[in-house]
Amino acid sequence: MGHDVVEQAERVAVDARVGHAGTRIDLDEVSKRYRVGDVDITAIDRISLHVDDAAFVVILGPSGCGKTTLLNLVGALDTPTSGSVQVAGIDLTSASAKERAATRRDQIGFIFQTFNLFPGLTAFENVQFGADAARRSDAHERSVEALSRVGLGERMRHFPHQLSGGEQQRVAIARALATGNSILLADEPTGELDFRTGVQILEVLEEQARAGMTVLVVTHNREISRVADRVIELSSGRIVADGPPQGGKADISDLQW
Repeated sequence: MGHDVVEQAERVAVDARVGHAGTRIDLDEVSKRYRVGDVDITAIDRISLHVDDAAFVVILGPSGCGKTTLLNLVGALDTPTSGSVQVAGIDLTSASAKERAATRRDQIGFIFQTFNLFPGLTAFENVQFGADAARRSDAHERSVEALSRVGLGERMRHFPHQLSGGEQQRVAIARALATGNSILLADEPTGELDFRTGVQILEVLEEQARAGMTVLVVTHNREISRVADRVIELSSGRIVADGPPQGGKADISDLQW
């Protein structure tokens, strides 16, 4: 059997499992430890959590509590030291490199805190790169729509160095939306944005959850957690609270920061 045939068979197998399992996320007794010199650092400590389809979930906690590490484990960008991570029917703990890459490509949209834009590409080209990587046949249309939704319809031909930090963040968000993938992982998506634009982005993210996407937002801003369906609070790598927002889910128009 040729290499291309084997690769196609693996892709079909991955796609079949993903389609069957929807966008469910399951972590069981997951830990992540790093060795720094002679010191062992525990970033995540025996975390178990389960996220169903079509949920808007906020992972809340201060800097250094393990939020980004947790997001990277769910996004198949890192592997746990122990425990099991399953996303959309794929056991990422034992998955091959191709299966992990296929899960990222076909199921997960990322909004990175550091933007990760290509400096030599325009805003539009950066967004279309994401849609092309996800193999969307309508990548051009998706990219135009996504940039318009984050308020950058008039800035599509600008390069990253011609955009403010907040505008660059919105390009990164548009790129994730343009993939059309069913899981969206956002690391401090409003961190570089003014309040008005931050509210606009939260409205877009909430809309994705209502449309059937599983949205995980990492933030240190407790005010943002008020609009989530579920808040998972971390401290020192462990879950210290998990449930609906205190006082119930708020409307985005009620937020202040």
